[in-house]
Amino acid sequence: MTSESVSMKKINDTTWEIPTSFKKGMRVPARFYLTPNLKQGIENRVIQQITNVATLPGIQKYAIALPDAHTGYGFPIGGVAAMDMEEGVISPGGVGFDINCGVRMLTTTLEERDVKPRIQELVEKLFRRVPAGVGVKLTHDPRLKSMSRSEFSTVLEIGAQWCLENGYAREEDIRRIESQGKMPQADSSKVSDKAQSRGVNQLGTLGSGNHYLEIQVIKPGDIFDKEIGEKLGIIKPYQVTVMIHCGSRGLGHQVATDYLRTCLSAMQRYNIPILDQELASVPIKSKEGENYFAAMSCASNMAYANRQIITHNVRNVFTEVFNKDEDELGLDLIYDVAHNIAKIEEHILDGKKKTLMIHRKAATRGFPPHHPEIPQEYQEIGQPVILGGSMETGSYLLVGTQEAMDVSFGSTAHGAGRTMSRSKAKRKIRGDFLQRKMREKGIYVKGASMPGLAEEAGFAYKNIDEVVKALKQTGISHPIVRVRPIGNVKG
Repeated sequence: MTSESVSMKKINDTTWEIPTSFKKGMRVPARFYLTPNLKQGIENRVIQQITNVATLPGIQKYAIALPDAHTGYGFPIGGVAAMDMEEGVISPGGVGFDINCGVRMLTTTLEERDVKPRIQELVEKLFRRVPAGVGVKLTHDPRLKSMSRSEFSTVLEIGAQWCLENGYAREEDIRRIESQGKMPQADSSKVSDKAQSRGVNQLGTLGSGNHYLEIQVIKPGDIFDKEIGEKLGIIKPYQVTVMIHCGSRGLGHQVATDYLRTCLSAMQRYNIPILDQELASVPIKSKEGENYFAAMSCASNMAYANRQIITHNVRNVFTEVFNKDEDELGLDLIYDVAHNIAKIEEHILDGKKKTLMIHRKAATRGFPPHHPEIPQEYQEIGQPVILGGSMETGSYLLVGTQEAMDVSFGSTAHGAGRTMSRSKAKRKIRGDFLQRKMREKGIYVKGASMPGLAEEAGFAYKNIDEVVKALKQTGISHPIVRVRPIGNVKG
């Protein structure tokens, strides 16, 4: 069964709906935002997962699958669900194992002609300064390397604010991080000793999987809105940008593991039907729900701090390689946005303002102009949205819209979305061959392992241009610029 064999009601050219009659227990319809090309590729498992999400207690309006949707754990990747605060549930599967996996983007004053001759030196130095791979820890910074549990607990509770207090951030960086880099509900006492042990020395590291640190360039014709681009620091073709994609490392994975077990054992007590064990959920207002949210907030704060420390080290490497200070190089943060998170937000439902818990599983917040939660400098243009693509094809910078608030709870896609499993990708190509192929195309990539590199081949992902086309046609994001890779540090 695929989307073609399921009875989907066409709402408009990019919106399809599966009614509550599709599956016993569905409380709301399931909605898909897709172009016809993307609709053809939707997997059966995605249909089953998003309609399972539609059965959760307290879900509001509809369960949402975004254009990059593919099979995930419990929720599909690219899934969004809004929950009533009194009757709704919180689900670790609706956030994911890599809590607050997210992406940030920096502008520079450099051009491609400045960077291309030194790309190998730049990538090699970044690879040494920003450790990548499974289980890696930071080694070059004595303070972070020997961080005490007490100080790490402070990081978990105040996030990127710790970076500002300790010389790893500029004041404007904090302003340009979602939630200013701090989830206020964080309580480190709700994070297990095992989780803290896994994370304590991993600040400033990329990790593995699809995480990367990428040097990018804007090619002629790839700026779609010059006026808004200039307000974001995108000023001309051939300008070089930097993108950082990573999350909460081993700590987030352990928090998810711990609380999935807790939620699964508690579901019967709260009379929550189990359609899929991966969708284990508990009431938001339950002890277990509040504890998970507090621990998830800690992992989110760790991720914000992690990306900020990586930014600090990126700035240091650029100043060394180009022998210029930060003021000359720019290296200004455009924005940092999470895409695996649950957050408490206000939305308009049936004409009334309502406080909801929004689960975004590999989905990005995309608030419109004049929203109080975005920085003052972006009030007229909307929140920056960073859409990471594959290491071969490039990425996009967009801004949020009012349409997103109206139809997707202020949410949009997070990336291209996979079309095949990592194991299948490794069977189709060798990492060393892919590395040579990319270097021939002008992309200098340095990976933690060759199998890990093979997993992230461009053919393993959907066409990012098609995903952006769906977002634009649906109206839930406005494209500003496309950026293309010239150098990549790969986890």
